[in-house]
Amino acid sequence: MQLGGIHHLTAVTADVVRNHAFYTRTLGLRLVKKSVNQDDVSAYHLFYADGEATPGTDLTFFDWPVPPERRGTHSIARTGLRIGSDASLQWWIEHFARTGVKHAVVEDRAGRNTLDFEDFEGQRLSLIVENSSVPAHPWAKSPVPAEHQIRGLGPITLSVPDLVATDRVLTQVLNMRPVREERRKKVEGSNQEGGATRVQVYEMGPGGAGAELHVAVEPWLQRARQGAGSVHHVAFRTTAKEYQAWAERLEQLGMHSSGPVNRYYFQSLYFREPNGILFEIATDEPGFTADEPLDQLGEKLALPPFLEGQRKEIEAGLKPLA
Repeated sequence: MQLGGIHHLTAVTADVVRNHAFYTRTLGLRLVKKSVNQDDVSAYHLFYADGEATPGTDLTFFDWPVPPERRGTHSIARTGLRIGSDASLQWWIEHFARTGVKHAVVEDRAGRNTLDFEDFEGQRLSLIVENSSVPAHPWAKSPVPAEHQIRGLGPITLSVPDLVATDRVLTQVLNMRPVREERRKKVEGSNQEGGATRVQVYEMGPGGAGAELHVAVEPWLQRARQGAGSVHHVAFRTTAKEYQAWAERLEQLGMHSSGPVNRYYFQSLYFREPNGILFEIATDEPGFTADEPLDQLGEKLALPPFLEGQRKEIEAGLKPLA
């Protein structure tokens, strides 16, 4: 049993209108599903992805009126977004200068040029150059030229104070492979000048940036508190065929989980690793075309069948995105 890579990542925004503008206009992603949090229907759940809503490209947001996050460990600290070339990276540097997006300098991380940047709420993101044979699916209506568009997610970086228990879950439960160790400059919250952060890199399934999880060991940081600009959870890819086997595996290995959850667009399993970070295993199937044709994704509020009877009340409680 092998996970196929990153399925999606869900973060938190306190300004859904500005969030929608940033991720569709500034980053050029496609809004492929405009829905609500199925456990809190007062909040939008927006899904941004590539032109064909491909699994592994979904960056999603819950719309909650919460204060900014408190950064720290026990958290998902950074989200990677893959692009196809160094020429594209240069285009993004110039684009960020034009649009006023805060960013760092380009760094070489294990042979991949990487540009860290933040959205307007401090959501920590990175553009990562991956010269890959995996086909891209650009969005024809994106303001970003097709050759420079974001191709998908990964790697995702966690921050933990101690690696031992997390490593056990990643390798012995989720069958991830430790492939290398990196040293990176210490960032905010360090208790000393200089030095380096140890980052253990794991890969799943086919490998590559879209199937990597990076775990930074940062015991000097305070515990994070979720809020606007934070990440809620990360989901890993499986198939409908192997979904039940994963549910049984978690139970057999003593990982307390949600049990099977039907999200309509995919089937899910939720559980927390030992440092409290929320993981999800999600199926590629059936996908976002389960209730909308591909060319109309994201244009209207989409609700799973069990919420359809509440549509009038739900729509009345949501603000327009435009």
